[in-house]
Amino acid sequence: MKRNIVIAVVTAAALVGGGTATALAVSGDDDRGASVARAEARAGDDDGRDDDRNEDRDDRDDRGDDRDERAVSGDVTAAEALAGALKHTPGTAVAAELDDGAWEVDVLGDDDGWHSVRVDPGSGKVLGASADDEDDAREVRAALKGSSVTAGEAARAAAGKGVVTSVELDDDDRGWEAETRASGGGERDWRVDLGSGKVTVDRGDSDDD
Repeated sequence: MKRNIVIAVVTAAALVGGGTATALAVSGDDDRGASVARAEARAGDDDGRDDDRNEDRDDRDDRGDDRDERAVSGDVTAAEALAGALKHTPGTAVAAELDDGAWEVDVLGDDDGWHSVRVDPGSGKVLGASADDEDDAREVRAALKGSSVTAGEAARAAAGKGVVTSVELDDDDRGWEAETRASGGGERDWRVDLGSGKVTVDRGDSDDD
């Protein structure tokens, strides 16, 4: 009596993109090679889809980094963004920061209301403004009383140390805090005196220049 021997080996593996199973069928007939080829092809396709999904996630992360890099290297400096924001929303600028590909400038209005103004780093165009619910106007006014250096002037002073990516008022220690990024990508923190405009290394940062 003719006997047919079929040996089946099934290996199941849970991959990152979802569970998949690869089956290898070995039989005594002529379809053995075709079965193996089909199984290997399906496994290869699954691996390809997983790799594509991982690459898509990496691409999205890279786009976020590229957006920040374009903002840093844009034509509009921190000082210019501050000036543009104040032209749109008069008052006292107390902070500017690159946030998600745009300058975000905090302005304390003459009526002590807070406003957040977004400025395009490439064109200097105001993208929009919104009211903020803050209650520290009195503290800010007190910190700036008698000062002669504005946020824009502090940004221009810190620009001698690198590309300014943020400047903000420290109303506790009475001074401007600025962050710069060097051409090599290193970031440094600086303090700008409210009276003299002198730039010194922030004491919370490294002492190395």
